[in-house]
Amino acid sequence: MTAELLLDNEDQKPKGHRRVARELALKGIYQWRVAGGSASFIVEQLRDTDEFSQSDKRYFFRLLEGVLGDINSLEEHIQPCLDRPLKELSPVEFAILLLSTYELKCHLEIPYRAIINEAIELARSYGGSDGHKYVNGVLDKLANQLRVAEIASKKQQ
Repeated sequence: MTAELLLDNEDQKPKGHRRVARELALKGIYQWRVAGGSASFIVEQLRDTDEFSQSDKRYFFRLLEGVLGDINSLEEHIQPCLDRPLKELSPVEFAILLLSTYELKCHLEIPYRAIINEAIELARSYGGSDGHKYVNGVLDKLANQLRVAEIASKKQQ
């Protein structure tokens, strides 16, 4: 069994610094959703984790502070794309949707498909069994609203 685990670990690609930053931001948003607290308090806690040294720290700070500083606007974008009230989502799906909506809205330098793929991977790793499908559907709708020009240019190609 140990040999199998080693092979599985060896076969996995190492996570990029941005992926680790997203995971940390997700954990911070989740913590905020479940227990509350300020962004600075959450950052201080996450700085003590092993993952922090492997992350793109600048991007992590921008994500966490950006999401927590723009909650109302992000929720207003997300809610029309849902089939239930936002507050009824699992805390993990809620956090992933906030994070990804922020990236779609504020990080136009990142292709929308990359943002959606990252969100799906986060949902597979941290969410419920079919949470990634729900996240994918919601983010597809959001991308059509927030990335109109990018999607139109893809269709023309």
